[in-house]
Amino acid sequence: MLIESKSYEKEVEKLLNVRLTKREKELIRAAYDLAEIAHSGQYRDSGEEFFEHPKSVGLILAGLKMDVDTIIAGLLHDVVEDCGVSIDKIKDLFGIDVANIVSGVTKISNLKLNERLNEKDMKSLEKVETIRKMLFAMSEDIRVIIVKLADRLHNMRTLEFVDRKKQIAKADETLKIYAPIAHRLGIYKIKEELEDLSFRFLYPDTYFDLKTKIEEKLRLGQNRLDEYAQIIKQELDNQKIKAMVEGRSKHLYSIWDKMIRKGKTLDEIYDYIALRIITEDQNKCYAALGIIHSIWSPIPGRIKDYIATPKFNGYKSLHTTVITHKGDPLEIQIRDWKMHEEAEYGLAAHWVYKEGVSPEKLKFLNDLMELHRYIAQNAFELKDIETNLLSKEIFVFTPKGEIIHLPRGATPIDFAFAIHTEVGNHFSGAKVNSKLVPISHKLQTGDIVEILINRNFQGPSIDWLKYAQSPKTISKIKKYYRQKNEVELIERGRDKFRELSKKLNFSMDEILEKLKEIGFYIKYNIKSDEEFFIKLSLEDISINTIRNIFTLSEKEEEKMVPTVEKSISNRKGISVLVDGEEGVESYFAKCCMPVPGDEIIGVITRRGIGIHRKDCNNIQDIDESKKVTVEWNEYNQNKFSTVLLIDVESKNVLNNVRNVINNEGGHIEKFEMRNNSNYLNLRIYLSVQNLKHLSLLSNKLKNSKGVYSVRRV
Repeated sequence: MLIESKSYEKEVEKLLNVRLTKREKELIRAAYDLAEIAHSGQYRDSGEEFFEHPKSVGLILAGLKMDVDTIIAGLLHDVVEDCGVSIDKIKDLFGIDVANIVSGVTKISNLKLNERLNEKDMKSLEKVETIRKMLFAMSEDIRVIIVKLADRLHNMRTLEFVDRKKQIAKADETLKIYAPIAHRLGIYKIKEELEDLSFRFLYPDTYFDLKTKIEEKLRLGQNRLDEYAQIIKQELDNQKIKAMVEGRSKHLYSIWDKMIRKGKTLDEIYDYIALRIITEDQNKCYAALGIIHSIWSPIPGRIKDYIATPKFNGYKSLHTTVITHKGDPLEIQIRDWKMHEEAEYGLAAHWVYKEGVSPEKLKFLNDLMELHRYIAQNAFELKDIETNLLSKEIFVFTPKGEIIHLPRGATPIDFAFAIHTEVGNHFSGAKVNSKLVPISHKLQTGDIVEILINRNFQGPSIDWLKYAQSPKTISKIKKYYRQKNEVELIERGRDKFRELSKKLNFSMDEILEKLKEIGFYIKYNIKSDEEFFIKLSLEDISINTIRNIFTLSEKEEEKMVPTVEKSISNRKGISVLVDGEEGVESYFAKCCMPVPGDEIIGVITRRGIGIHRKDCNNIQDIDESKKVTVEWNEYNQNKFSTVLLIDVESKNVLNNVRNVINNEGGHIEKFEMRNNSNYLNLRIYLSVQNLKHLSLLSNKLKNSKGVYSVRRV
């Protein structure tokens, strides 16, 4: 055992690329031995000893250049929950930091929920509660979530050994929760691998097909890429700029995601491969950019300076796309070695516990912690958590040139609270690019924002919530208002609840007791009836949510399948750009039911802008003056309704058709069947992600036994 732990300690030292002290080596060996003994006799689904998992987690953390305490915590992250080792023992042997990290990871998994919840609610609440606990732990020590990410990464690497149902559930959760967290931390090394592994297990056929095609394209294009790299390297050498020039392919998920979002084939995606230049310092980055533009012409609008204006997670690089002398578009990234290290391992993972923290980095970390604390406190559905983690960002400037990152759609009040709570509390107006704007004004990337302050102002109005987009802003406004008006909020919420109880013909006590029985208080993080009334008053909980619980039985609720008409009307919330603008009132036409990837056109009507497929028969004779240009905008998060006409040989084929649609992620909304003399005609209303998804489904159906034809209405 001593030989094995000593060998492990040397492997950790090699990955860290630093000399460990004698004490650090002793601690790593002691943690290794403790974990090996604790997990003795335990096995994974693959049949290997369970101890191989914490061993691998520790090495992943070493590869991320984490500190020794975090690596030790990775080795021990399962011993409390699975082996009965006490936190006190870990604290005595390895110190308070290791104990706190292990405790944080353990709390994420170790749930104790109300035993009276039914099985369906239990599963949903456990998942939300687990993620909320993870985010709370993350808001206290970033190392907790980095251990959890390493744990999830190794589990995803070995996911082939679990059953298909579990593969899909784990991969979906990883893609929606863990990969976005890695992205927010700037740990692209983990983010990209988590996304690719999720892609592989969610859509195996598509994954391996794309992988084969990309490998073939890389093989055929390698000589040309080497030629471009050599041209750049030669010119940089001539200008006495030391640099490494290397080719890289974007990871598979990002390529596939772009194909889906843009509705394009792989042949239409030209930036799946890029060159990366790593130089000595920031000045050399800009010099290298000038040299590249002197060799080849840049494509306008494709030059991005993430050094001057870093991404919200601290990512820095210069990006440009040029047209080479052979007519190829070529994407090039330029960064120095420090930027490269931070992009690979993440700001938080690389410097927080080992280097001096600059004010810029400290602000990034504090904002990140605050976001996760807000999500943990206020997200009650998985959708809420996903939305917050995946939210898009803009950046704006203070009059002194400081960069402030905000969620897309942010207003001046979000900017004010991002500067400081007191600035937000005394907000009295704003100037954007030197012009006065209303509180509802939507900020755009690059705006210069100045906040007007009134020190005599008594504090934020609850009406400001209508204009706030940032979780930080919403949280601070509610906190202030709640502290100042708690008694009033309780009474207002109680009055709303009293009115509801009269309409439902139940007493207030009966309703409260029922809500507690079904786990409502747990789900919405409510500690008392007074807090429940406050949440009602602040509309953190909708009165309609409670009304629905008492007006629909559980069986009736399960039978509530939306009709095609409802699912179409619900699509009003899907984002399209009308003449390049967001937020224009529009609806999707029922006659042609467009899905992302379709070429679309807008038609001006009294209801707003009707969105049609360009080949829709109903719009061919409409005057051109009534048509407007529209395009899809970030549609990959939504479902779209469409109709397929399928001719099959007999009813025996029906189950096969259903299985194909379900297996490929489609959802049947309505099913009609009609007999013809020689075959059976099916009219299937289904929801899909986009045109690419629909084409995949159609091709699978066409190749199914007993299916004569498949065509779209």
